[in-house]
Formats: sequence, C-alpha cells, structure tokens
Amino acid sequence: MTSDATAYATETDYATEWLSSAGLRPTRQRTSLAELLIGDGQHRHVTAESLFEAAKAKGVAVSLATVYNTLRAFCEAGVLNEITVDGSKSYFDTNTRDHPHFYWEDEGRLSDAPADQLQISCLPDAPDGAEIAAVEVVIRLRRKR
Repeated sequence: MTSDATAYATETDYATEWLSSAGLRPTRQRTSLAELLIGDGQHRHVTAESLFEAAKAKGVAVSLATVYNTLRAFCEAGVLNEITVDGSKSYFDTNTRDHPHFYWEDEGRLSDAPADQLQISCLPDAPDGAEIAAVEVVIRLRRKR
C-alpha cells in the first residue's frame, strides 16, 4: 500500500467516524464531503460553493444542491456550525466550540479570532418565553489603506 493510499484510508476512516459519531449514515457523498472538511484533522471555514469546487477538483461527483443539503444535515447533527455574514453569505465551520470570528471584508474570508481575548460581561435578558440559544461574534475587518 502506498503512502497516498494509507493517507486516503485514514481520511476515510476519520470522516466515517465523524459522521457515525453524529448519528449520520456515512453515504458515499457524505463521506467524500466529510473527507474534504475534516479528513486532515484541521478546522476550516467553507462556503457551499468552495466545498463544491474542492469536490469537483477531487473528482467527486456531487451537485451544488447536494452540497447545500449535506452541509445543512451536518449542521443539524451538530458537527458543523453555520455562520451567516451579511445576511446572505453562509460559512460552515468545523470547529463547533463557541468562539469568535474575523470576517475579512476585502477577501470575503472567515477566520477564527482569539477566544481568550473576547470578554462579554453581560447579555440582555431574553424576552418572556424565549431563551438565548447562541451568541455569535463576527468582527468585520478591512485592510488599512
């Protein structure tokens, strides 16, 4: 077995375990997309379009609609977080722990911000009959001119 084959088997095993731990059936398409998302063990932020392009580049036969549906299923299962920027552009984050993000406006890129530097001292009370489900912090950046 070549090192490439060994790496591929490891990525597939890791992706299959990730899916199974979330209670998701590891279909061929889910496993292929999971390999692209977490196969190397690194966290990343992707859009549906960027994941679709990465899948095409790897020869994975999948439609953009399937990528969207799969990302939504991953979010519902709790293995991805969706971060919406500008109300219309969504990024999907493999790091599901609470943490802030930088949004690089000039590049249209999302990255993690240092969580240890963020301090939220007080949140408003939720209205009657509601509870706070999450607090998302996206810090918008642009390059100095």
